[in-house]
Amino acid sequence: MGDRFVVIPVPKREEESPHAVDEDISPVEEDGGVSPAGGRQHEQSGGKRSEESTREDGIPRESSPFISNADTEQDSYYDGKNMALFEEEMDSNPMVSSLLNKLANYTNLTQGVVEHEEAENEEGAKRKTVKNPQMGTFIGVYLPCMQNILGVILFLRLTWIVGTAGVLETFAIVFMCCSCVRTVTVVTGGSYYMISRSLGPEFGGAVGLCFYLGTTFAGSMYILGTIEIFLTYIVPNAAIFAAEKKEDAAEAMLNNMRIYGTCCLLFMALVVFVGVKYVNKLALVFLSCVVLSILATYAGVIKTVIEPPDFPVCLLGNRSLENHDFDKCLKTEVFGNATVSTELWKLFCDSPFLNASCDEYFASNNVSEIQGIPGLLSGVISDNLWSNYGPTGMLVEKKGQPSLPAQDASRDGYLPYVFNDIATSFMLLVGIYFPSVTGIMAGSNRSGDLRDAQRSIPTGTILAIATTSFIYMSCVVLFGACIEGVVLRDKFGDSVKRNLVIGTLAWPSPWVIVIGSFFSCCGAGLQSLTGAPRLLQAIARDGIVPFLQVFGHGKANGEPTWALLLTAGICEIGILIASLDAVAPILSMFFLMCYLFVNLACAVQTLLRTPNWRPRFKFYHWTLSFLGMSLCLSLMFISSWYYALVAMLIAGCIYKYIEYRGAEKEWGDGIRGLSLNAARYALIRLEEAPPHTKNWRPQLLVLLNLDAELGVKHRRLLSFTTQLKAGKGLTIIGSVLEGTYMSKAAEAKRSEQSAMLAEKTKGFCHVVASSNLRDGFSHLIQTAGLGGMKHNSVLMAWPTSWKHTQDSVSRRNFIETVRETTAAHQALLVAKNVDGFPGNQERLEGTIDVWWIVHDGGLLMLLPFLLRQHKVWRKCKMRLFTVAQLDDNSIQMKKDLQMFLYQLRLDAEVEVVEMHERDISAFTYEKTLVMEQRSQMLKQMQLSRTEREREIQSIADESRSSIKRKNRLGNELQLPLDHTRQGEVAEPASASAQLIHDRNTKSHATLNDKAGPVPDRVHMTWTKEKLIGERNRQREANVGVRDLFNMKP
Repeated sequence: MGDRFVVIPVPKREEESPHAVDEDISPVEEDGGVSPAGGRQHEQSGGKRSEESTREDGIPRESSPFISNADTEQDSYYDGKNMALFEEEMDSNPMVSSLLNKLANYTNLTQGVVEHEEAENEEGAKRKTVKNPQMGTFIGVYLPCMQNILGVILFLRLTWIVGTAGVLETFAIVFMCCSCVRTVTVVTGGSYYMISRSLGPEFGGAVGLCFYLGTTFAGSMYILGTIEIFLTYIVPNAAIFAAEKKEDAAEAMLNNMRIYGTCCLLFMALVVFVGVKYVNKLALVFLSCVVLSILATYAGVIKTVIEPPDFPVCLLGNRSLENHDFDKCLKTEVFGNATVSTELWKLFCDSPFLNASCDEYFASNNVSEIQGIPGLLSGVISDNLWSNYGPTGMLVEKKGQPSLPAQDASRDGYLPYVFNDIATSFMLLVGIYFPSVTGIMAGSNRSGDLRDAQRSIPTGTILAIATTSFIYMSCVVLFGACIEGVVLRDKFGDSVKRNLVIGTLAWPSPWVIVIGSFFSCCGAGLQSLTGAPRLLQAIARDGIVPFLQVFGHGKANGEPTWALLLTAGICEIGILIASLDAVAPILSMFFLMCYLFVNLACAVQTLLRTPNWRPRFKFYHWTLSFLGMSLCLSLMFISSWYYALVAMLIAGCIYKYIEYRGAEKEWGDGIRGLSLNAARYALIRLEEAPPHTKNWRPQLLVLLNLDAELGVKHRRLLSFTTQLKAGKGLTIIGSVLEGTYMSKAAEAKRSEQSAMLAEKTKGFCHVVASSNLRDGFSHLIQTAGLGGMKHNSVLMAWPTSWKHTQDSVSRRNFIETVRETTAAHQALLVAKNVDGFPGNQERLEGTIDVWWIVHDGGLLMLLPFLLRQHKVWRKCKMRLFTVAQLDDNSIQMKKDLQMFLYQLRLDAEVEVVEMHERDISAFTYEKTLVMEQRSQMLKQMQLSRTEREREIQSIADESRSSIKRKNRLGNELQLPLDHTRQGEVAEPASASAQLIHDRNTKSHATLNDKAGPVPDRVHMTWTKEKLIGERNRQREANVGVRDLFNMKP
């Protein structure tokens, strides 16, 4: 394909090294090309670089082929020699000779196929040469697209579509399909590469496999077209199955198609397996057949103006007849003085005698003969403008022809009438026609062979689409203007003696179209069987579909042997269907799916303003891609809605499979950018308003401790997080490293991610490096999250052995974390003995007990509800305990709690436990009273929101001042309890405990003085004795209890 260059050794000069001559000799390839290595040796050994051959930066200069030298002694030596290291395509040879040379070396195969072919030779296997791509726009893009677009549908079905749909609707079908293809954005690298690198491996694999299936079924369609031409128009007597009755002819034809199609598939697969070089040799022949067939059709149209061809059509009444078994369109004819019946008479009557019993319609109507090709100026286009759709078995009739209907039409199917073999509709014809425009990717699939792919692919593809669109649209008009309507609707040419309908229009002979279409279909079938396995091999080698990895292997030269076997097997499925009209809509779905996602990928890249998306085509706009995507989706459902759903289901299954089992590939896909934009938009929306109470759920910051080897200490904390969140909401797994960020952060993050993966925890990792753990946890609580996606709850493990350790750092860190979480107005969840918590594989049965002592806004009741959503806790029941004093109305309290849970729609068992006031910690009791009094006071004062916050702050300030006074009075308020009980009461009263109001402290101290000794047992308030004793008590405290449940958090 490239020009041939020869490097001439330069004679040794005085100033050059004696080895210069030997080193200047560069290896000459068989095809005349110079290897880059040889070129580099020439530059290094020459001693100096010539200004005519290179620039200062070493890049080869585009020099003239003629060398001008002042030294007259060397003129004769260099005369006729071409010393250019690089030159343009048309510089050295005249344009006509160069074009003929490239046409002679034309191939419709991709670069990888040619390399496989060369690798089969001995020298090619020993020495690999690197060739610069030399194809231009015309040879590399325009002609392959033309050869792929113009094919079987044009020669075998376009005339039938024009006759069935009419000129106007056929023009609409062609325009719609061509517009759909015209809006497909032309990309470099092939559709699979572009989609997978733009939309990700999931979309790329799904659409790539759909494109592979479409290409494979296209091979089936071309093979079926080849066999149809062979059995119908070339050698009709070669049929293996012959129908004895007319009604069995269709089934016999399908069986013949299956037998011959399978044989043809095996032969083509064997040719591809043996070597694609044989396919390469015939590429120019196949292209010439397509071009000659098109030219013969246009020449025949022009000839109809001068002299229309003679193809008579016999009509019985207004019905078209199959012109197989008779030569004369007559009922009877006169020989001498006798009237005898003709062959036509014998087809409709039970005997050749004139008094025989004949078909009613045959007896009532006369036969007439019209010209099947009346010519361009005949005005027949007015009769072919409108559609003639009908069901299966509908007779082909000429409009306006006089006819008397018959009463009995039961025998029409057994008589030699021309009728529809399938039910026709506009949607069906769209699906059948669309494969004729599916060759637009031929240029982009050859991007590696092109000298300037970015310029050649858009230009060549658009020119090819424009050319083929003109050919199709002009053929629609010309067919309607030149051919009779009954002939157009005759799919197989039965009314014109089994001639190909488009062949009747061709000049000089119908055989030009028959032979040309036959070889065109053969070439297209071979090309499909050559390209589809390589597409499957590319997908398999990417490793995104695990079960396809075996198809990435092949022969030593890279030929995809296993992929070829799978392609032949799938292609055989289409051949067993044995109907070109049934296979065409199937491959239309897969190609439309591919084109849809090509447009989607381009639109997404443009809207996201991806930095590496820089299309050179200046007329491109993202609305063009959306228009093409909409047209593809519409055509899918117009042509066949059930095929469209099946194709989408197949693509969806492949997508989910790749997402679930496929290998991870990071190709910088646009879906990630789309997700990033959506996340940014959602975060901005979340910032606009605080979350509502009904949407509140714990957004967790999980504080993990790491051991010396950067391993997670408490892995069950992650299990508990998974069970609590169930994949919903925000989860941030944070850890603190003592040291520098650069040395340990990466290892710690990998350790956390592996632990999260093992425990199936969905969330984010956040590692902070700090000088100490206390500051690190503080930084995490302050900075974790982004915008509206911030945590509102902190989950941590209870420090182990904190009482027995000599170092108080763990205690102080824990206390400071509690303080900072409270200061940040966040909920704190502390998991004690977390290593004993159930794993994700366990299934628990029993009860989840909640001790609801301090009113916390419902968080304690929300946590077990969320836990029960997970399968680990799903069989557990919820049990709610609350504490009452001896003088409380516990029965009413239980009823109020049950009503409260009912209104919250929580299913839980309620139990009220009566305890002596001395058994309740001071902090718990006083904190409850503070909240109760605050709620009552705010209700009575009816303050505004700002005033309420100010009042709450004043109560808090007063409570802080009361801590000091409480510490001074602590010794006087201690009760004669045992050592354990004293520790439990004294701990909340420490300096790190709580804020207590003065009045509450005094009242609690008074109650302690009046209480007396601690009871030995806990009284359950729902006993009969307690009920009798409570009847005479005053119930003034009921108001306070009800207010307790009405408080807001």
